[in-house]
Amino acid sequence: MKRFLTILCTSLLLTAALCVTASASYFDSTAEELAAIGIFRGGADGFNLDQAPTRGQAAIMLVRLLGGEPEALGTYRSGRLTCPFTDVNETTAPYVAWLADQGVANGTSDTTFGAADPCTAQAYTVFLLRALGYQDNNDFTYSTAPRFAAGLGLLDTSALSGEFLRDDLAALTYQALATDLRDGSTYLLDSLIEKGAIKADAARDITAKIETYRALQDAGKKMGTGLAADITMDAAVTVSTDGTSGGQAISDVQHTNLTGKGSIQMILNQNPRMAYDLTLTASGVSGTPETQNVKMWMRDGEVYIQNGETAYKSDLGGLLDQYQDLMVPGADSSSGAAMLPFLESVAAESSGSDTVYTLQLNAAFASLLNSMLAQTLRTALPEGTGIPEGFAINLAMDGFTLKYTVSKDALKSADADMALSFTMNLDAGAGEQLKMVAGVVMNLEMDITATGDAVKIVFPDFSKFEDLSTAVKEAA
Repeated sequence: MKRFLTILCTSLLLTAALCVTASASYFDSTAEELAAIGIFRGGADGFNLDQAPTRGQAAIMLVRLLGGEPEALGTYRSGRLTCPFTDVNETTAPYVAWLADQGVANGTSDTTFGAADPCTAQAYTVFLLRALGYQDNNDFTYSTAPRFAAGLGLLDTSALSGEFLRDDLAALTYQALATDLRDGSTYLLDSLIEKGAIKADAARDITAKIETYRALQDAGKKMGTGLAADITMDAAVTVSTDGTSGGQAISDVQHTNLTGKGSIQMILNQNPRMAYDLTLTASGVSGTPETQNVKMWMRDGEVYIQNGETAYKSDLGGLLDQYQDLMVPGADSSSGAAMLPFLESVAAESSGSDTVYTLQLNAAFASLLNSMLAQTLRTALPEGTGIPEGFAINLAMDGFTLKYTVSKDALKSADADMALSFTMNLDAGAGEQLKMVAGVVMNLEMDITATGDAVKIVFPDFSKFEDLSTAVKEAA
């Protein structure tokens, strides 16, 4: 299910802004949920989500995820366990000592643990895999850990920003709690509740959220290799522009209503492919409605777009690599929990013989979209392309609700209601200063027509599509 959402959002956003501001994800609500069950704790200054985690902090998290905190604290305080490392403070010592005694974590030398050193995303991923019951050099190696974890549906949210923060540590931890153990007996949070390491009452809300989401994923398993759907959409767009250009003041507001019908086909495997065909009709306050047909294809790491007589292509480059981990086969199992940190709530209710799942996305999802747009820019427009330094676009999300209707344990339809806004600032100097705000309120409905291997895509001849990346470089 998350692969469907990720590829769809990625594909639609690739046609949007050329220049954006990068923004880190903010998983405040995720950290609060983890704190409620005693897994994630802050200090006097709060959770410090904007700081890099240390190896010592990661060690504490690992002990809690292994359900070993009571034993670690008890044996250390009684003197039955001592810490072999000299660079560990008294708060961290019980945890590091227990991990060393269990043979779960090693130091940077015989006498140092590197407790104050930053913990990398890769190192923490190894910790999480161990908590799930996987073994180093048997199930995975240190170098293959990120890819292996992605196959379980664990998304490293720092992949786009390149900086692993406590924010990302919280998101990865949350995903791990909803991920199946290696032996398949249950998922990690449930196992910690069974061990008594986490109280069931304290975990009631997060447990309900996880299990409802897992039920939805089960219904989406047939989408594991493909999805085809008919699309209908309508949107209200308001664009306001203010500033100066050529020394002249500019102030303008335009309102447009959009309706659209079309189809989408996606093949979701190691080589993701997509075909998207949408006919849009735009009507303003006055004037004759205008209709355009927009087609988009994705194949072999490139996106192709045709709008009337205009046809061009662009290399997805690193962006596709970043999200390839979401598309591996294992990520479509019930263990795949990559979207959970981006969900404010998940609910299910009966509608006749169907079940309707409602997912409310949180502010962290808007940050993810911004990061995706930023990465798109870095991929498509390298330095020296002539884009003004003062040109930036930022996305804000005022609301994003997804509804999935499941009939007979299979996905029947999907519905998205969203309110988004793009703010573009251009400060090129010499009297060229513009601020454009585009607000979009949109409803998108999809009726599933085929899933799995029944989805087929026929690609046109792309030989005459202009290479956008080359054209931009030549223009620069």
